[in-house]
Amino acid sequence: MSQQTELLREERFSGRPKAVLLDLDGTLYRGETPIEGACELVEELEEAGIACWYLTNNSTRTPEQVAAHLRGFGIPADATRVITSAAAAAHYAKKRHPDATAFVIGEHGLRSALAEAGIAMPDEAELAAGASVNLVVQGLDRDLNYGQLTAALGYLLSGADYLLTNPDRRLPVGDGFLPGAGSLAALLETASDVTPVVIGKPSGIMMRYALDLAGIEASEAWVVGDNPHTDLAAGLSAGCPTVLVLTGVCGRNDWRQRCERAGAMPDAVCEGPDEVRALISGMRIAGGPANT
Repeated sequence: MSQQTELLREERFSGRPKAVLLDLDGTLYRGETPIEGACELVEELEEAGIACWYLTNNSTRTPEQVAAHLRGFGIPADATRVITSAAAAAHYAKKRHPDATAFVIGEHGLRSALAEAGIAMPDEAELAAGASVNLVVQGLDRDLNYGQLTAALGYLLSGADYLLTNPDRRLPVGDGFLPGAGSLAALLETASDVTPVVIGKPSGIMMRYALDLAGIEASEAWVVGDNPHTDLAAGLSAGCPTVLVLTGVCGRNDWRQRCERAGAMPDAVCEGPDEVRALISGMRIAGGPANT
């Protein structure tokens, strides 16, 4: 284990995890650049029988697109292990609103997930003809127009339930930012006085969905991410051991202050993927001795 790794709550780690729930941007890559050691981390974990799952608040891409993006960095990702906020929202909608007719603000990833879950989504002609809507599902939509916002507001004021894929206020692009799904939700919530059910990180809904798919208990899954407000908060709310990597939002000099402000203190802090790999390899196998 690297001397740079900080174990803040060693008792939270009962041994090697059965699975690792990995954040993407800021943890495995930054923008279009892979983070050093990310590919080796995934390869070594999989070889050791520790399943890698990929969790993203991005609702615009399908799991297949996310997996292809990761493979482009040399990370051997399988789409069946990718969990997007769109997929989690579709699962939640099907479970809680099985007969819903949804008005959707979102891109291909969200619409595809809802369609696969069997959620009815009237097209423009059907809506114009008076199709009823009892659910608004909203994610990021970079082609959103005022008419769509007005329609969504009308459905919410008429009693439709409201699901939000993720609360991210800003979306990093290149050297700047775009308004995120959370910023669009702030407008609708202000206008309607309807608070959405948040699906993605830091909500525990997405985490419980991931744990159910992985077939494991929270204590058996480590959450690894760079953002205290989303990754760490989600992991802690689900009861998972959490590892902060200093490859994205936080740096060596400010991680503690950022985590304190977020109210999400990690169980361990690693410089990056190589240290995560060393931390896991140094953990005891359940009932066995630690590696030396």
